[in-house]
Amino acid sequence: MIVKDDFLAKLRRHFGLNLYEVKIWTALLSRGVSTAGELSDIANVPRSRSYDILESLEKKGFVVMKIGKPIKYIAVSPKEIVDRVKKNVRIESDDRLKRLEELKGTDVIDELNNLHSTGIELVEPTELSGSLKGRHNLYNHMELTIKNAEDTVTIMTTTQGLLRKIEGMKPVFEQLKKRGVKIRIAAPLNKETIPALKDLGNIAEVRSTDAKGRFVLVDRKEILFMIADDATVHPTYDVGIWVNTPFFANAMEELFELAWKDMKPAKQVLKL
Repeated sequence: MIVKDDFLAKLRRHFGLNLYEVKIWTALLSRGVSTAGELSDIANVPRSRSYDILESLEKKGFVVMKIGKPIKYIAVSPKEIVDRVKKNVRIESDDRLKRLEELKGTDVIDELNNLHSTGIELVEPTELSGSLKGRHNLYNHMELTIKNAEDTVTIMTTTQGLLRKIEGMKPVFEQLKKRGVKIRIAAPLNKETIPALKDLGNIAEVRSTDAKGRFVLVDRKEILFMIADDATVHPTYDVGIWVNTPFFANAMEELFELAWKDMKPAKQVLKL
């Protein structure tokens, strides 16, 4: 039986199996019922491993062991497997979330916070920098940085970037607004942005600009800037640089302030 490598890779990714498991499982699907030895030959898997693999697949609900000699295995239908995997993922996810929630307020978190605080005190501010790859990682770090803002959050972004930030970070912006943090956002505005801006309300001050840039400044201390145009780079390959540098961040804030004065408010541009 010949199964293409890319198909096996998809099975591993979607069903959470290792290479030997997907080989044995697909071999069994092609036979319906078979022995461990037969499956080993078909799937080109060492015989010494076939019984362990089948035992693992049985525990995961992918196969059923048939009573009798020699021992044979029956394949469970793929449709049923999908339902079982979904159920197991849901159970595991709920269990992990529950355990993480239980950590709040415990000695474990206190110990971790103490370790982090001690470590940060030993680090020079200029050493607090790093690169982030992938838009998902960028936005996670962006949210973390913005959450800790005490005074100002300044954002320059693209049209699509504005829509993403309003959709994903509105709750964070609301929290900052309640704490009295000043939020300013500059982006190219058009009719596409009108619904999002209405949803944002007066949480942040938004102005229109034709300038191209993607960066976030927090408290004139930290800056996160993206080095590529989000219209031309795939989200997976989006790259950003985060630096804790009051000197550079303050200079960027001053330059933004000059440009901000010439930008027109969203309400004026779009007649909201």
